[in-house]
Amino acid sequence: MFSNLYDIIVSEPNILLAYRSIKGNKGSNTPGVNHVTIKDWNLADTRVYVEYVRRRLSNFFPHKVKRVEIPKANGKMRALGIPTMEDRFIQQCIKQVLEPILEAKFYPMSFGFRPNRSTMHAINEFIRMVNLSHLYYVVDVDIKGFFDNVDHAKLLKQLWTLGIQDKRIISIISKMLKAEILGIGKPTKGTPQGGILSPLLANVVLNELDWWIDSQWKSFDTKEVKVYNSEKGCPNRGNVYTKLRKSTNLKEMYIIRYADDFKILCRSGEDANKTYEAVKQWLNQRLSLEVSEEKSKVIDIRRQSSEFLGLRFKAKPKGKKLVIHSHMTELAKERAIQKFKDNIDSIKKHPDPKTVLRYNSSVLGIQQYFDMATHVNPDLSEVEFKMRFHRYNQLRAIMSDKGATGKTYNERYKGYSYKKQFVAGLCLYPIPAVKHKHPVGFSQGICDYTVEGRAKIHDNLKINMDTLHYLMENPPPDCSVQLADNRISLYSAQWGKCGVTGEVLRIGSMEIHHKTPKHQPFHGTDEYKNLIWVTYDVHKLIHATDSEVIKTYMSRVNPTKDIMEKINKLRKTAGNCVIE
Repeated sequence: MFSNLYDIIVSEPNILLAYRSIKGNKGSNTPGVNHVTIKDWNLADTRVYVEYVRRRLSNFFPHKVKRVEIPKANGKMRALGIPTMEDRFIQQCIKQVLEPILEAKFYPMSFGFRPNRSTMHAINEFIRMVNLSHLYYVVDVDIKGFFDNVDHAKLLKQLWTLGIQDKRIISIISKMLKAEILGIGKPTKGTPQGGILSPLLANVVLNELDWWIDSQWKSFDTKEVKVYNSEKGCPNRGNVYTKLRKSTNLKEMYIIRYADDFKILCRSGEDANKTYEAVKQWLNQRLSLEVSEEKSKVIDIRRQSSEFLGLRFKAKPKGKKLVIHSHMTELAKERAIQKFKDNIDSIKKHPDPKTVLRYNSSVLGIQQYFDMATHVNPDLSEVEFKMRFHRYNQLRAIMSDKGATGKTYNERYKGYSYKKQFVAGLCLYPIPAVKHKHPVGFSQGICDYTVEGRAKIHDNLKINMDTLHYLMENPPPDCSVQLADNRISLYSAQWGKCGVTGEVLRIGSMEIHHKTPKHQPFHGTDEYKNLIWVTYDVHKLIHATDSEVIKTYMSRVNPTKDIMEKINKLRKTAGNCVIE
């Protein structure tokens, strides 16, 4: 149990990490009710930023939450709650400490809003269950307005049960849940979508459902049959399941969940119908959540299609077996068509490389997500057919058959014979040019919060982690929050090497250089693009103006022609003459 989390949350490294985690999000440029964005905090002194967060947490009262509505896939509107930037810092500080504790308690087969997990892993598990375990009965459950109906008291009790037993933190989270929504008032239930903590809290709520389903069959405790380990050391419960099928009336069921979207797979139609009724009652009685009768049903996937995360699945014969065939859902096709048409309209208004690249990016994004579908090529061929006349009509005056294809096009679309179309000198990516890729499963050994789990993630990371940790834990005094963070990002981007010589950087002999100096009249900034890590000797050589000093450091660096060109380029930007 963890009863002293507050001190960790208000520690300087944790508060600085919160800034680092938020600054790269697109939402960091979305203002709350006080109109503040991440840009307003970039130049703040690190001490000012840290002390501000500590002071707010010591007597926390949340700012009002801005409410905005965005269109949902079904045409309806989804309400989002946008906290102020300052409250987002605080939520991120809390999340960073709570997440490792809660991750250890979460169910292995939940994949939404969790580190290192994705829709691909959830879809892989669904396909595996049907193809290999021959589970053809699917319980589709849709919870009515899940994020709007979470019971606050129940949620806080669940956090306490999962080990979050610091009363100060529980109190702060309670206040966050009740933060006043501008123009509406204080909510009595729900976790507003848009808050940084909301996805984590949603997983806390439904984690209880995951483990309840698991206990009904998968981990049912039987003392009569011994569980053996496989050659890989994993528990093999096959003999247990055989015993349960023969001598009990237990319903065989398995859950796969992505946030509030989940499937329960069963062995028989009778089990599936009973499971549906049981889950509906359990959600209502245990979590005070209602199920949408119109959208929830039991499906025999051999006869009907089941939709999950934008894909439509059906089991069809292949030889003597039944295997999953998958397509884009009709709604996903419609959304793709509309997205492509919007981007084409933007190209017509502004026929420049920027709008063409945005169109290509949307094509690439759709292809990379839906290549999990076995029939992605015919689906996107249908999408292409339905919108190609729109593209021709809108762009025929500015379209050409000559231009540059680019590295990405040449690598990704090699072997395809689609007609090349160019706008603003760039080739438009062909929409149907994609092949099916089987989704990869998640390795349960991967984890950000264990030594073994991190080792699997960092196997191919060729930088000195001790140096990286030193930079994270020792921000320079009197620097901006932006500089304190960008030096960490830049060290990773440069693979821990000098940006000029390629020499490995070491603590005590490495310095951060502002390409355009900050002093007058240059007005350089602490932005990422204005910074470069170099060795101490190279840094001295960039700024040196005295001939003897230049001579001394030239002998130390002993630059090649290419290195000298880089040094002179940095010297010119810094306002110094080149070294002949």
